[in-house]
Amino acid sequence: MQSYAPAFVPTPERVAALDRLGDEIALLSAHLDAASARLLELIREFDSRGGWNSDFRSCAAWLSWRVGLDPGAARERVRVARALGTLPLLADALARGELSYAKVRALTRVATPETEARLLGVGRAGTAAHVERIVRGWRCVDRRAEARETALRHRRRGLRVSQEEDGMVVVRGRLEPVVGALLIQALAAAREALYQRARVAEGEDRCGNVSAETPSMAQRQADALALLAETALHQGLDPGTPGERYQVVVHVDASALADPEQPGQSVLEDGARVSAETSQRLACDASRVVMRHDEDGRVVEIGARTRTIPPALRRALAHRDRGCRFPGCGGRFAEGHHLRHWAHGGPTTLSNLALLCRRHHRSVHEEGFQVARGPDGMLAFRWPDGRPLPDVPAPAAVPADPVATLRANHEAQGLRLTARTGLPGWLGEPLDVVWAIDVLHPLAQGARPALDHSTLGG
Repeated sequence: MQSYAPAFVPTPERVAALDRLGDEIALLSAHLDAASARLLELIREFDSRGGWNSDFRSCAAWLSWRVGLDPGAARERVRVARALGTLPLLADALARGELSYAKVRALTRVATPETEARLLGVGRAGTAAHVERIVRGWRCVDRRAEARETALRHRRRGLRVSQEEDGMVVVRGRLEPVVGALLIQALAAAREALYQRARVAEGEDRCGNVSAETPSMAQRQADALALLAETALHQGLDPGTPGERYQVVVHVDASALADPEQPGQSVLEDGARVSAETSQRLACDASRVVMRHDEDGRVVEIGARTRTIPPALRRALAHRDRGCRFPGCGGRFAEGHHLRHWAHGGPTTLSNLALLCRRHHRSVHEEGFQVARGPDGMLAFRWPDGRPLPDVPAPAAVPADPVATLRANHEAQGLRLTARTGLPGWLGEPLDVVWAIDVLHPLAQGARPALDHSTLGG
């Protein structure tokens, strides 16, 4: 005979105690959401003022280092903080504890100043799961509209070149955004190259003649386009092998390489001067060719090209360091750095090497940051003023009763939170995502075929 356990019937006292416990959880969660709003506001201000730019790659990298966030979570905090800067309704709802951080994080993926009022209603009416499903549907419509716009732009691309009676060539065209951005950057680089050439020419002209009229921006653009065309034809539209394409040649005297204070050349292949510190950085992990000159400057001996760090040692270095060793970085694409430069007698050994990304390699050689290996084999970094730069900063001081402090701060700000502040208006009815998107999204007309409950988790 099968037996059944008696049903559990809670007493009124137990029900009341559990209700109080549930209210306490909801109330503290509302306080934490309100505190999250303040945290995001501080992150947004810190980011906009460049507080992280003390040799960190980004605000997210600084957050990961300073407060111990996972890099992905740090990037998401920065993204949400930036988005809330243009979404005051969502920011205010979070600050009042009316929306959870989870809801706001989802809504900021699709919200714009024009649509945030509608989406705020979604956040207040539904659960976090509802919000996620609405956002997925919203993004489906956005992607479909974006795909239509991208296809339209692609069809409208074109370039027309015609010649007028006086021989002038007229260029008119419409480029896709990415191609247009590429052209704009190339023209800017070409203008800068022409500007540098003009400066050199003016420096060599000692006759005191008044220079010609300064060309207009349109004229400089035309000259830059000509330089781009000449360069492309000169290269035969072939960028060459990767090894040659990305090679930078620096000529530096041994004396200047060993001591930046000593006289001696430190120039690029085209004659442009670079600092001896830059030469030291480039020489840390590069190919090296030693050339000897006589008193008249003629080359009398050229040594074979060798790698500063041999391939086998480079592999061991990459295996040991696993990326840039600068605190808070960890970038995978890194260069070998000699802790004591080989020009100063430092050996090319594993113990005298460390991986640094290009940004932080420059920081150490040219911006005053210091790094050394201690007796325990650990790397010690310092700021340019000598202060230690720890791998993991000391945690912030926490009050003895952080919850009471949080509540007191919110009460001092006039914020009145209850256990029902963040409670959604949902009454248990099923969610029709397709209908909701049709009603809410300004571009949803005709999007119904793109949406179905299976793809939206319904």
